[in-house]
Amino acid sequence: MVTIPGVMSSCRGNAVHDHGEEGHAHSEESMKESSHNDEGGHEGSIHMEPEDAERYGVSAKEVYAGNFRDAVKTAAEVLPAASDISTASAPSSGMVVLADGITPGALVKAGQTVARIKSDGISGGDVNAAARVEIENARRELDRVKPLLEEGLVTKKEYNDALAAYDAAKAAYSPKAASGAVRAPRSGVVTSIPAGEGAFVNTGDPVAVISGSGRLTLRALLPSRHASMLPSLSGVVITPHGSEGEAVDLSGFGGKLLSSSSATSSETPGYIAVYYTFDNSAPVVAGSAAEVYLQGTVRQGVISVPVKALAEQLGEKFVYVKTGAHEYEKRHVVTGASNGTEVEILSGLHEGDPVVVEGMSFIRLAEQSTAVPEGHSHNH
Repeated sequence: MVTIPGVMSSCRGNAVHDHGEEGHAHSEESMKESSHNDEGGHEGSIHMEPEDAERYGVSAKEVYAGNFRDAVKTAAEVLPAASDISTASAPSSGMVVLADGITPGALVKAGQTVARIKSDGISGGDVNAAARVEIENARRELDRVKPLLEEGLVTKKEYNDALAAYDAAKAAYSPKAASGAVRAPRSGVVTSIPAGEGAFVNTGDPVAVISGSGRLTLRALLPSRHASMLPSLSGVVITPHGSEGEAVDLSGFGGKLLSSSSATSSETPGYIAVYYTFDNSAPVVAGSAAEVYLQGTVRQGVISVPVKALAEQLGEKFVYVKTGAHEYEKRHVVTGASNGTEVEILSGLHEGDPVVVEGMSFIRLAEQSTAVPEGHSHNH
C-alpha cells in the first residue's frame, strides 16, 4: 500500500468511520448518492487536504473550448546545419586511440586533442618516422659537403643537390603527423565518431565530426497523403527517441520552417521531406532520431487538456477532476486528435471543469491507497 501523509482515498463500501464527536456512518447507498457519475462516472472521491496538494505540487486548471492546432505525427532526424559542421581528420595513417571523455555529445574546445593516431606496429611502418630518418640522413650529407665546398673539394652542383635533398626531406615531414594528435578544428559538440576506438585510418580520414553551437535542422517525413497541409505548416513538437521527458515545442527555440516540396523524393517514396531549423539550445541531440508532430490548421471551439493530464488504464483514458476543496474524482474521457502537447477531448469534460494538470502522480497514488484503517478520524 502506498501511504502519503494527508492523502487518502475516500470512504467506500459499508465501512463505518468515526469523525470525532460528530461521528457519522457512510453506507454503500450514501456513497452512491455522493458520487458524481458524469460521462462514465467514477468509483468514488479521492481526498487530499489543500495544504498537502500545495506541498506535492498538485494543481488543477479549468478547461474551456478554444483553438486547437491539428498535427500529423511522423518520423524525423536531427541534423546539424551544414555550415555549422567541422571534421577532425587523421594527420597520418594508423590506429585511432580516442582521448578520454570523447563520445558523441561531448563538448570540446578548438584545438583540443580528440584522438591520437598510433602507427607503431602498423604494416608499412610509420611513414612520418621514415621521413624523420630521411631528414637526418639529408642533414648529415649537407653537413659533410658544406666544408668540402669551402675547400673546393666538391662542386657547387654537388652542394646544391645535397641542399635540395635536405629541403625535400623537411617538406615530407609533418610535425603535426609526428605528434599523431587529432585536434578539434572548432569549439562545439561531438556529433559522431566515424572512426571508432582501434579503427585504422588513412591520412585525411575523418575521425570526429563536430557541430558548433549555432542551429540544428530537423528533417521530417510527411506522408504524401497529408500533402494538403503543407501550406498551413506552422510549427513542430518533437519527442526525442528514448526520452522520458515531455515533448518539446520548437517554436520556443527560434523554430522556423525552411522548406518543403509538394513532391516526394526518390530517397523516400511516399513521403515529403520537410526541413525545420531551430536553436541548438533545445534539449535535442544532433544526429538523433525523433518522433515529431507537424502542426498545421487551427480548429476553434475545441476542449483540450495537456498530454501530461491524461492517465491510461486498460486502454481507457482518464483525467482527474477537482470536485471540491478536498476532493478529486477520476473521470473517463474519450479523446480525439493530439498535437504533441494538447489532446482533444470529445466527451467526458465540460467547460469550467478543473482538471489536474500538475502533480497527477500523487493523485494516482492516493487513488491506489484503498486500505483505510477502521474507525479513522478526519478533521474537517
